[in-house]
Amino acid sequence: MSLQAPEFFAELCLPFHDHTVVGNTYFAAPVPGAPMRLRIDFTGTIHADTYGGLRVAVVHSDRGEIDAVALSFLDHGTFHRRDEATNTRPNTKQYGTFDTYNRPGRPPWDGAITTGLRDAIEQYTAVWFPGAWTASAPSRTTGRTALKAAAPPPLTRNGAHTR
Repeated sequence: MSLQAPEFFAELCLPFHDHTVVGNTYFAAPVPGAPMRLRIDFTGTIHADTYGGLRVAVVHSDRGEIDAVALSFLDHGTFHRRDEATNTRPNTKQYGTFDTYNRPGRPPWDGAITTGLRDAIEQYTAVWFPGAWTASAPSRTTGRTALKAAAPPPLTRNGAHTR
């Protein structure tokens, strides 16, 4: 079955204009004209057709893969709410993962909250592609899985918070 990767990567709201999804892999050129690219794949688990996170890699057009990091769904709270709501127990195949089997009309990663993954990808790409995130970042729109943050209180001239 399909992982519906284009829809998953769209949920991440990555800001790179020059990108594409081929199969289950996201490719982007965060800095146009530069030889380095960003590649994001789903990482498998020891169970067939079960995915436990993303592998984010920096690839140079001549030298190949330069660096990579694994971002687990468990570490970034991607399925915390879903697992809590369904009483999925830790140390089970379904905990913090998704597989290719899903309810009709729903993606296999249904219930994912991608904010933690997006933040981790932003931090990682800031090291390899400084300024690319803010240079190409559209304003974040509220999606199905987006969380709203409270606005900070206004600052006074001396820098103290007002009440």
